[in-house]
Amino acid sequence: MTEHPPRSVLLASPRSFCAGVERAIEIVERLLDQRGGPIYVRKQIVHNIHVVRSLEARGAVFVEELSEVPAGATVVFSAHGVSPAVRAEAVSRSLDVLDATCPLVAKVHAEAKRFAERGDTIVLIGHAGHEEVEGTLGEAPDQMVLVETVDDVEALDVTGPVSYLTQTTLAVDETADVIEALQRKFPQLRGPGSDDICYATTNRQIAIRDVAAQSDLVLVVGSKNSSNSVRMVELAARGGTPAYLIDDASEIDPAWLAGVSTVGLSAGASAPPELVDEVVSALRALGSVTVSTHTTATETVSFTLPLAVRRAG
Repeated sequence: MTEHPPRSVLLASPRSFCAGVERAIEIVERLLDQRGGPIYVRKQIVHNIHVVRSLEARGAVFVEELSEVPAGATVVFSAHGVSPAVRAEAVSRSLDVLDATCPLVAKVHAEAKRFAERGDTIVLIGHAGHEEVEGTLGEAPDQMVLVETVDDVEALDVTGPVSYLTQTTLAVDETADVIEALQRKFPQLRGPGSDDICYATTNRQIAIRDVAAQSDLVLVVGSKNSSNSVRMVELAARGGTPAYLIDDASEIDPAWLAGVSTVGLSAGASAPPELVDEVVSALRALGSVTVSTHTTATETVSFTLPLAVRRAG
């Protein structure tokens, strides 16, 4: 039997669920408890396959579009938010809507409406095709343009007042470069009153950056369509540490661990914390492991549930 050298696992903290994700999942869980299934959810409630499968097993039905929801049925809007057109469609089909949009995403929507009302062209920094971006663009489709990179900014041909917004789950350092490019191109540029990149995204990036600097390998638990999880992997890799995104412990390739003495471990804001525990157990199965935690922030944020699902007990 091959003897594996002892390894250290350095847990990044904060990690796993953020307040917006917890709120969205709880909305669906409470609806299932109160009304039974099926409860329809437009898109994935949060971007994690394990969360989706767990809720499906309890009676949630995930659909791509509202046309798949029977008229008059209960439907939940995902944490990523929706456009006004989707809301109007729900009204026209007499759907019973519960809105699980993260309040920090809703803040960006409100800013988009405010900037549009004053006549600005709004530059949205984000990733094309992401559900949050599609919802935000829908607030003022004739006045918004999407950019992802500094090169995109240089290619803009815009006159008149310009403001900017960002997707909430972007890489903080890369987004700062894009904002600086916008400020150079549009000296009168106006932005949101506070950063649109959410506290949870920022905190997890700071923590994984610190952990990566002390590790030989970084593992981030999260699904491939989770923007904040992907950004964490990219951030660790930019610092020179090999980094991998895994949905769960089954995706660990033992070859990654060759010559590795310290494994940095975190999870995106939509990944259940128990998946991190399972990764630690899997690493223990491969040899002696000591676990320590590197904490860079303490999160105390919580969001109120919609009145329709609140109840005692």
